[in-house]
Amino acid sequence: MKPFTYERATSPAQAAAAAARTRNTKFIAGGTNLLDLMKIGVEEPDHLVDVNGLDLDTISKTDDGGLRIGALVRNTDLAADRIVRSDYAVLSRALLAGASGQLRNKATTAGNLLQRTRCPYFYDTHQACNKRLPGSGCAALGGFSRSHAIVGVSKACIAAHPSDMAVAMRLLDAKVETVQPDGKARSIPIADFYVLPGNTPNVENTLQPGELITAVTLPRPLGGTHVYHKVRDRASYAFALVSVAAVVQKDGSGRVALGGVAPEPWRVEAAEAELPQGAKAVTARLLAGAQTTQHNAMKVPLVERTLASVLAQAKG
Repeated sequence: MKPFTYERATSPAQAAAAAARTRNTKFIAGGTNLLDLMKIGVEEPDHLVDVNGLDLDTISKTDDGGLRIGALVRNTDLAADRIVRSDYAVLSRALLAGASGQLRNKATTAGNLLQRTRCPYFYDTHQACNKRLPGSGCAALGGFSRSHAIVGVSKACIAAHPSDMAVAMRLLDAKVETVQPDGKARSIPIADFYVLPGNTPNVENTLQPGELITAVTLPRPLGGTHVYHKVRDRASYAFALVSVAAVVQKDGSGRVALGGVAPEPWRVEAAEAELPQGAKAVTARLLAGAQTTQHNAMKVPLVERTLASVLAQAKG
């Protein structure tokens, strides 16, 4: 592991300023992803800013009837929260589908949103990866790509986003609250938070250098039936081949978001108008223009079948 310096933040603004002041700085909280990447040389920060001491670990109601989730709320606590379980059940279910109990006890809300792809070529420093080393190429394009993305991809990268929680957050129209190095706060709709790879797959979100996530806010509860279904190779501690998050109303209308198929949580609002017509019609709109390989082409029918199962479950 490369040597680095370390400091503990005393406030969100001070943390952001410290990160902007020192080149190649990373924030560390749970560390469940960052430390692994540092050990294998994928991440090599010069400086770490520890934010664990900040008062960002509470869940509270907002004035408009929504919910504010602190950036340091652990995944276990968020999934178990009474309000989340009753009013935002799809979020609780998505969290419980991710990782293991031990990791959920450490992983934070902000860290979950920011976790890096689990593409094996990204993790292998002997393989070409534009996300890890811009301009080096993409070994996944000619390699084994069963777990990779099929929509939102580019010739530079076909890595899939790994988070279950982020899929539910996208479904719920969450907003990401931050503080910038100059102390100013901003709120980013999650629909605008992630960036598709294009020619710069190393740029994964719209955060500016030093900008710190302080909370995630959810709007008023949607009602309806909440479902999260994750298809994976084993029952636990595995990332999604395909996941479907849905909220379905009694009249058949609702929302759908996908995991495991794109470089970001995937939602196409125009496709949701097709929900009363069934899974096939919705899938056709969700995956329009899909770019598959010989290994991951099965994700197209897998999305349709998983969505059909989710809709059947929502209808009781």
